[in-house]
Formats: sequence, structure tokens, C-alpha cells
Amino acid sequence: MSRINLKERIKEGLLLLDGAMGSQLLASGIEVGKCNDYLNIESPDIVSNIQQGYLQAGSDAILTNTFGANKFALARHGLAEHVEKINTAGAQLSRQVVGEQKPVLSKIEGYVLGDIGPSGDFLKPLGDLEPQDLKDAFAQQAKALLAGGVDGFAIQTMTALDEAAIAIEAVKSVSGDLPVFASFAFDRAGSDFRTMMGVDVESAVLKVVPLGIDAVGFNCGTVTLDEYVELAKKFVFVVEALGQRRGTGHESRGTSHESRVTIFAEPNAGKPELIDGKAVYKVSPEDFASAMEKIHSLGVNIIGGCCGTGPEHIAAISKKLRGSDK
Repeated sequence: MSRINLKERIKEGLLLLDGAMGSQLLASGIEVGKCNDYLNIESPDIVSNIQQGYLQAGSDAILTNTFGANKFALARHGLAEHVEKINTAGAQLSRQVVGEQKPVLSKIEGYVLGDIGPSGDFLKPLGDLEPQDLKDAFAQQAKALLAGGVDGFAIQTMTALDEAAIAIEAVKSVSGDLPVFASFAFDRAGSDFRTMMGVDVESAVLKVVPLGIDAVGFNCGTVTLDEYVELAKKFVFVVEALGQRRGTGHESRGTSHESRVTIFAEPNAGKPELIDGKAVYKVSPEDFASAMEKIHSLGVNIIGGCCGTGPEHIAAISKKLRGSDK
């Protein structure tokens, strides 16, 4: 079977992403506080072993180990001058892993998404960041990921509308025809959901969908599995209200097929418990897969896991939704 590009693939139904990288690195013995992104250069085997586990579990796509590889985040580790090297190495490593796992994926080569996280700082006037400097930083990261061979980009764990918009604009300025996903991290706020910066689902969707992204959704956050299902329902409702959800039959007049978005979800393994000062995720793979089945039944076709999930969670989803047991 021939490989289709990711932009077309996301229109065809379920696309199973991978799970967490950070918590898997900790489980592999990496010390807290270490620059995980630099492992692409320093200890690539550790990263590739985790990614291979996800592909063997049934993932159709893996994310590069570059979540904190923008120059502002890397500066905290004294690595701001190594943006290009770290990101390109991360993309090349993922590309290599996907190629090696090709037989596992029913002879269809898997996909690589360039992972881009927030800067960790605030734009003026809350912080010191200038909008253009932030845009340049995200563009720099995206260019390096593109040079390494990614199939698309995942802008993740955003909490502020202005930073999310700048990240999307920066990535799209260099991404060409490659798809761009954007997700926010939500917490429970009374009867609703909001990010750390007070952004609700409707505000997030209304801000980023018109920027031409291919998929919008949520990842991370501190909510329960049932609340993730509720959050997914909220996303579906808001995106459908815009008339731009792919595959619903409710597209508004004048909205082209290409402009419609897919909804995606990457929940944590439930709400963490603080034990001895550490966040512990106790949700079983089976319970996680059951929640993801509910989310998928709402019409959310791109799904994966975030903090606390591992290959066993992805395998459980694959078995639940596809009947496959890899």
C-alpha cells in the first residue's frame, strides 16, 4: 500500500498518536530537571526505544522529542544556541524510528509530527517577551524540524491565546502544505473548563481555527477521565457551531473542505495524585481506553495520550477501537 500525506490521512478516520514522552523518560531513569530535548543528541537510544514501543503498540504517528526545544525554554539549560541541532536531530531520529518500524504498520510508513510546546515565559505586558521575538523563536524551531523531515506539526499545551496564535502563525510561515495541529491544556473551572490563563474552549477555538490549522484540541491538564470526555463534548459542540468540523455534514456555505478542522484529544492518564511530592497517574490502560472510546464516539478522530500514559495505554486503545492486539 502506498503512503498518503498526513494532510489527507487525517480526513480518513482514526489516527492514533503516541503517548507521553516525559514520564516515560523518567521511568527510563532520566533525572528530573534534565533537558529532555538534548537527549536527541546525548542519548538517542533512550528516546528511540520509547518511540519504538509506541509504534509497536499501534501508533500511526509519533511526536518528536522536542516539546521544550524553543530557544527560550532551552536557555534555562544553557542550550539556547543549539535549537537547530536539537530539533533537526529529534526529527531525524523519529523519522529513522518510523522507517525501522514500517513492517509493524501494515506496510504503511508511519508519520512524524514536530512537537512544539510553549516558551514558558509571558508576552508583554505580563512578561518580557516581544511578540516578534517569540514568533522568530517558534519559526526557528519549525524550520529545524522541517529540515529533519517531519510530516506535520503539533503545537501543544498552550494556555494563552496570544502565544498560541503567534506559534501557529510562525509555524505556518515555514510549514508549506504540511498540516498544523494546535491544542490547549485545560483545568476544571467550576462548571466549565479553562486554561491556566483563563481561556475557555470557545475562545480558544474562535481564536485559532481561523488561522488555518488542520486540527484543534486539547492535551494535558488536570482533570479526570470523565471530565476529559465532557471536555471533548464541549470541543465538538463549539467546533460544530462554527460549521467547520470535518465530516459532520454541517459545514457552512462558503466553507471549503480544506478549511475544516479535525478535533484531537491527548488526555493525561487521568488526574494525577501527589504522592511523596511526585505526580502519580493511577489510571489503568483499560480504563483509559474506555474513556478514549467514548471520546472517539463523539467524532474525535485523532487521539493519543499525554502525561502518565505509555505504550500499554496506546495498545489498549488500539485493541478497543481496532480490535488489534499488538
